[in-house]
Amino acid sequence: MDYFDNVPQIDPESTFEQWQKGDVTLIDVREQSEWDLGHIDGILFVPLGQLQWRWRELDKDKKWICVCRRGNRSNYAAALLREAGYDVANMSGGMLEWKALKLPITDPGIVQEH
Repeated sequence: MDYFDNVPQIDPESTFEQWQKGDVTLIDVREQSEWDLGHIDGILFVPLGQLQWRWRELDKDKKWICVCRRGNRSNYAAALLREAGYDVANMSGGMLEWKALKLPITDPGIVQEH
């Protein structure tokens, strides 16, 4: 069994609702260039490549949801954090779906398909 199968998947609307209520903390694992084009204001930013040495910055008492462009890198990040004992899920569909749902994003609000 692949340990990625154990990562809970949460859609952007549910993520937004839980985040607004303060039930979860979001972490964006995209690259700096993607972050600069638009992100969810006020969330933690740790590019996936830095997660291997920065994961200890995360509070183990919080519930986390990982975010990326489409949901693949964030799923990987969530799997790694779950292995380290964190309560973490993946936002399915990523920022592409977040933007499509017209959920809040910083200017200029560009999330590219690539």
